[in-house]
Amino acid sequence: MQLSSNEHNNFSLEKFESMLKTNSVLFFDSEEFEEIVHHYLENGKIALAKKATKLGLEQHPSSTNLKLFQVEMFIFENKLDIADELLDELYQLEQSNEEIYIQKANIYSRRDKHKEAITLLNQALKITNDKSDVLSLLGMEYLFLEDYENAKTCFIQCLEQDEDDYSALYNVIYCFEFLDQNQEAIEYLNIYLDRNPYCEVAWHQVGKQYYELKEYKKALAAFDFAIISDDRFIGAYLEKGKVLEKLKRYNEAIDSYSITLGLDDPTSYALLRMGKCYEKLGNAEMALQFYNKCVEEDSLLDKGWIAITDFYIKNKQYKKALYYIEKAINIDSDNVLYWKRYAKINNKLNLFEEAEVGYRKALELGNYEIESWLTRGDILNSLGEFEAAVNNFTQALEFYPEHAEVEFRLSGLYFTLNEKEKGVFHLKNALKSEPEFVMIMEELFPHVYEMQLVSEIIKQHKNPSI
Repeated sequence: MQLSSNEHNNFSLEKFESMLKTNSVLFFDSEEFEEIVHHYLENGKIALAKKATKLGLEQHPSSTNLKLFQVEMFIFENKLDIADELLDELYQLEQSNEEIYIQKANIYSRRDKHKEAITLLNQALKITNDKSDVLSLLGMEYLFLEDYENAKTCFIQCLEQDEDDYSALYNVIYCFEFLDQNQEAIEYLNIYLDRNPYCEVAWHQVGKQYYELKEYKKALAAFDFAIISDDRFIGAYLEKGKVLEKLKRYNEAIDSYSITLGLDDPTSYALLRMGKCYEKLGNAEMALQFYNKCVEEDSLLDKGWIAITDFYIKNKQYKKALYYIEKAINIDSDNVLYWKRYAKINNKLNLFEEAEVGYRKALELGNYEIESWLTRGDILNSLGEFEAAVNNFTQALEFYPEHAEVEFRLSGLYFTLNEKEKGVFHLKNALKSEPEFVMIMEELFPHVYEMQLVSEIIKQHKNPSI
């Protein structure tokens, strides 16, 4: 009885694994070894692939394909010099084997020599019977070089060879998007859909292009076609929900997101968007219910915690907002968005020391917005921490040179600290750029504003002839 191809492969694998267990040595022909190695590589079992290659080469030392598998594993382990030498030996024996060019190109690519890799892949393209794979590799090399036009051409040619290569389709669209060619992407996808009218992936991509162009009704139609092509396509329902939100059709958006919850495990994104829709509809109870489900599903999703916190901030329920943002910070203490809200909420609650900590943490984490510098400095000033406030505003000037609001504050602080020279310097700087902001001095440092020296400088700026 003759075995089918799959049965034959399974038999070879069982025989090989039985041999490893018993430490006996059995004979396999070179093709069997190739199938065994390929199977292990496909399944990520590198150690077994190496073992099979080694035993295979012991039995078939002249097998080019087994040597190429060996090269592949050397490259995987980043042993590029050894792989390179082995390829040079193979090239002397078989100059018409495209796999030698492909693996050599792989080495060049690993060494960031993408132009050399492209030259070799073009040579492989001339002799290969499987142009699709080589074109895909060429496209990736052009992407490494940020040559999106050539990459796009390669992936389009790839799809001409294999219309079901969705990886190439995604890469084509990526290139169109990077080149800001949304309309051209739609035109290409329509040509593709003429040949593949029920390709849900293509309809989905058409919808995303229309969404980018803010043509929401056309985007909606495209996502509907994607769903007709595959009524279990979660991505299409999610994108349809986004479009319906843009069209302010919040109940329909909720329905679209709801469908995804029944198709697979709930996604935190769908739960979050449903909460947002309920909030827009004024249904606070349901909005909070879905925000809570969102953070239960994925406690690391900052948008979920921010949605709950912002909900309570909008409703001026600052203590509840503080409770949730503190929970979020306990989960991820390096999230700058959390600390900004922590600072603002504490400021609203007149908990100034805690607010200052929040702004300081936000700044330490790289949130260099001028508002953070100004508010933190003002809090330090109100707490009587004048030196710390000076340090804060001095740092702010590094990011916002000669910023009038910072200069006026520094001037007021230096006068407060009785460092009049520095106070005069910053006051003149401030008046030079934005004199109308002198009210900052009046509001924050009234005792300084009333000083005779300060009054004279301000008057002199208003009337230079005095």
